[in-house]
Amino acid sequence: MRAAQSPGRIGYVMGSKMMPRAVDRNRLRRRLREMIRTARPGIEAFDVILRVKRSVRRNEIDLVIDEARLLLARLLPPSANRSPASSLDLPPSAEPAR
Repeated sequence: MRAAQSPGRIGYVMGSKMMPRAVDRNRLRRRLREMIRTARPGIEAFDVILRVKRSVRRNEIDLVIDEARLLLARLLPPSANRSPASSLDLPPSAEPAR
């Protein structure tokens, strides 16, 4: 969604039913914040809500981060100098199809 104010805001929604351990929820939140920080110049025009919709086990946190990177890469417009995936430090195999 386009940001109501500049810069855009980021929200994280992850309930205790989806991730019962607070330490795991906090770890995922920290990893998502770092990913957003690296993508920040490109997403300042948007309000973004990152929501965990299914149960996530501790060993799946990396998969959640990879999926969030792909979704954010789809949100960012391609620039002349770099692809959206490079701004999020994605490996070449994980770049979204265009």
